[in-house]
Amino acid sequence: MDNNIESSMEQNILEVAERLFLEKGFAQTSTTEIAKTVGCNQALIHYYFRTKDNLFNTIFENKFKQFFQGVFEMKNMENMQFIDKLKLIIESHYDLLRNNPKMPSLILNELSRKPEQLNLIRDKLQSIPQVLFTLLNEELQHEIEKGEIREIKLVDLIVSIVGMNVSLFVMMPIVENLFSLNETQKENMIEHRRAENVDFILKSLRP
Repeated sequence: MDNNIESSMEQNILEVAERLFLEKGFAQTSTTEIAKTVGCNQALIHYYFRTKDNLFNTIFENKFKQFFQGVFEMKNMENMQFIDKLKLIIESHYDLLRNNPKMPSLILNELSRKPEQLNLIRDKLQSIPQVLFTLLNEELQHEIEKGEIREIKLVDLIVSIVGMNVSLFVMMPIVENLFSLNETQKENMIEHRRAENVDFILKSLRP
């Protein structure tokens, strides 16, 4: 098979599988349905990914890499003040969720169904160049020593960022239904919460 055609087919399978996983959930999506939607035979999906679990893990890894490659590219932030870097990290993470609003629920459901998937997350976290976290932590400690930021561990800061950003998108179906939000109101709320999350986290760091 031509390399370009092979690459295009693999990407097509990933895109279709991601859409179906998000729409129907992991358990309710079969490789047969994915193959039918793509327009290929099921054997081709097994050729590329071997199992449905591997296919899901590939999608998760790609999303994971998108965030860390986009956010922790130090060359994009090397001349920025720490607070400005932090603001960029919060906003970039939020925007990733905004573009993939069903992904948090899918991942949480998968972790409930298959707790060992936590090992995948742990492995992917370990694959991130440690130097990126080291540099960020050094800057955080420097700001603390200057008295610009209260005493806080980097891991606690990251957990706060992820927790606040994820919570809206996990709760959005409930919020949307409870308050009968139309699409414009929903988008306005999402945009408003983006600014609110940044403001809340930055204010929480004041000494």
